[in-house]
Amino acid sequence: MTKLILASASPRRHELLSQIGVRFEVRVPDIDESPIEGEDPVGYVRRLAIGKAAAISAAPDALVIAADTTVDLDSVIMGKPIDDRDARSMLGRLSGKTHRVHTGVAVRLGARELVDVCTTLVTFVSLDDATIDWYLDTGEPLGKAGSYALQGAGAALVAGVEGSVSNVIGLPLHLVVDLAGRLDVTLLTASDG
Repeated sequence: MTKLILASASPRRHELLSQIGVRFEVRVPDIDESPIEGEDPVGYVRRLAIGKAAAISAAPDALVIAADTTVDLDSVIMGKPIDDRDARSMLGRLSGKTHRVHTGVAVRLGARELVDVCTTLVTFVSLDDATIDWYLDTGEPLGKAGSYALQGAGAALVAGVEGSVSNVIGLPLHLVVDLAGRLDVTLLTASDG
């Protein structure tokens, strides 16, 4: 059985992999996640996923899974807010609009590596000041790309999702399973019971 390593500190990614029955070890990569000037959102998450996978040393028979997620409004990268004021600004810009959530996924097995990007469209309801105040009071926006969490109270801000929901949460499970399979690692297996 192939050893799996998730190159991420994200509790959401841990939960997503666990919910499909995958057993893995967590190792947190130490890389600079700053965008490069002029870098587009898709190129950004692709580069970071590759960088995170490369930052983890592993045995040749271990599968390393790395990912990076960003929110893209009009081709502008919306990272994690630095404070409530920044979160308020981001939420105001997302209000009533459709944006893209991109997750770059890299899987590495020895010298073989595959990378791809999953994109999901998310449409926000129109947010008034009272709704933004309520959401900021939850404390949830801090530490989240685009200042919201679909899997939490932030779901109340979302009118619709077109594409992978797990992608918006931080790890497109269908893509992880597909990429691993293309490296001959089966992630979805029936239990022996």
